[in-house]
Amino acid sequence: MSNLFVRSLSALVYAILFISAILYSAETYIGLLALFATVCIWELSKIIQTKNIIPYILLASVVYLTFKNTTFKYTDFLFGITIVGSTALIYLLISSKLIKTDTLAKKLFLQVIYLVLPFYFLMNLPFINGSYHPNIVIYIIFIIWTNDSFAFLVGKNFGKRKLFEKVSPKKTIEGFIGGLLFSIIAGFAIGQYSGIFSILNWIVIAIIVAIFGSLGDLVESKFKRQANVKDSGTIMPGHGGLLDRLDSLFFLAPFVYLYIHYIM
Repeated sequence: MSNLFVRSLSALVYAILFISAILYSAETYIGLLALFATVCIWELSKIIQTKNIIPYILLASVVYLTFKNTTFKYTDFLFGITIVGSTALIYLLISSKLIKTDTLAKKLFLQVIYLVLPFYFLMNLPFINGSYHPNIVIYIIFIIWTNDSFAFLVGKNFGKRKLFEKVSPKKTIEGFIGGLLFSIIAGFAIGQYSGIFSILNWIVIAIIVAIFGSLGDLVESKFKRQANVKDSGTIMPGHGGLLDRLDSLFFLAPFVYLYIHYIM
C-alpha cells in the first residue's frame, strides 16, 4: 500500500473513533481520552527516558473525578499550576532554552504538567454547569484542522520567514498568520450556526486555539528534537504516535478552559 493511502486510512479511523466517542456520550468521551492520555504518557516516557507509574496513578485519579462529575475543591489550584507550567514551557520554547529532564523529579513534574493536568481540563472542557456539550469539542477540533491545513497551505506557497527554525524548520511566520486568519473565519462561521456561545466568543476561542495549538505542536517538536527522535511513536501508521496527533489539542485545552469557565 502507498504511504498516502496508509496515512489517509489511519487518519480516517482515528477521526471516526474520536468523533463517535465524543458524540455518543460523556462517558465514552472521557474513557477514550483516558486511553489516549495513557498512550501519550507512555510515548513521552520513552522520549524523556523514564519509567514511572505515578503519572498513570494520577491520571486514573483525575479520570475518576471526571467520571463521578465531582466538584474537586482544589480544581482552581490545579488549574493555576497547569497554566503556569504551560506558560513556562512556552517560555523555554521562545527563549530556546533546554527543557531539562535530568532528574527523576523533573521528569515526573514534566509528565504531570505537560500531560496529566492538561488532559484533565480537556476532559472537563465540554461540561457547562454540569451539562455535557459535545459540540464544543467537535468545533474546537474543526478549528484545529482549519488552522493546521491553512498554515500548511499558506506556508508552502507563501512562507519565507521561519517561525522557530531550530525546533520546526518547515513552519513559517506566514503560515502561522494564514492559519490564524482562517481559524478566525471558522470561529465566525461556528458562532453563527452553533447555537452555543456568541460569534465574538467563538472568534476569541478560535484565536486561542490557533495560537496555543501551534505552540503545543512546537513544544512537542522541541521534546523530540532534544531526544533526537522523529516521531513520538508508531501507533498511527503514516502519522507517528498519538502524542504527535494530540499535542495541539491537550496543550490548548487549559487556555480554552480558562476563557470558557473563568472569563465568559
